[in-house]
Amino acid sequence: MAHRLDPLKLPAHIAIIMDGNGRWAARRHLPRVQGHQAGVDAVRDAVEACARMGISVLTLYAFSTENWKRPQLEVTTLMRLLKRYLKQERHTLVEHHIRFRMIGRHEGLPADIRAELASAERETADAAGMQFNIALNYSGRAEIVDAARRAVALGLGADALDEQRFGSLLYTAGQPDPDLLIRTSGEMRVSNFLLWQIAYAEIHVTDVLWPDFRCRHLLEAVLDYQQRERRYGGIKQPARRRRSP
Repeated sequence: MAHRLDPLKLPAHIAIIMDGNGRWAARRHLPRVQGHQAGVDAVRDAVEACARMGISVLTLYAFSTENWKRPQLEVTTLMRLLKRYLKQERHTLVEHHIRFRMIGRHEGLPADIRAELASAERETADAAGMQFNIALNYSGRAEIVDAARRAVALGLGADALDEQRFGSLLYTAGQPDPDLLIRTSGEMRVSNFLLWQIAYAEIHVTDVLWPDFRCRHLLEAVLDYQQRERRYGGIKQPARRRRSP
């Protein structure tokens, strides 16, 4: 499949809603937390595949503001897995020139998680390769509210705001909007993810559960994207050519 890709029509930004960890575990009669543990391998595979493919930006939806309502054991496990991932993968991110960033609200996260996130961002800040975002304690609506609050704090009146200026106040400021949104587990919803940024994203839904998502599934999604006719509300346009964030 990799040989069938058009390198001039790669999506600049791929966003993924990682869904299905719980169902993956349930089908194997395992605790839900083991589904999350298995999902870490899929994260590693997606980051590596996107970096090798030459994708400029990858954003993974890891934990929403609504996820705090889940059982305490599950939340604690997710935070522990995130901390372990950052510790174990930081050297790999640096080695492969991948720039890491968290998008979401830092408030409410445990202090040790905030420290690990800050360390990973600091150590990869000068990387010139792929931008890797993790959406953590994230809500698309909250992001828009936070951007509006920044506009107020900056003293920007209605006449000073347009779509481009407002976009510069979002968590993803300076990055291209997602060209391709992938959702695993077959669910047909966007789940409050990058609501502003995905206005014209092509959406690819796969029945594959997140722990089983591998490079071949990512390639299938990109090939599907390259066959789309992108219109942006107007006439037919080819899939957008790759550009840097």
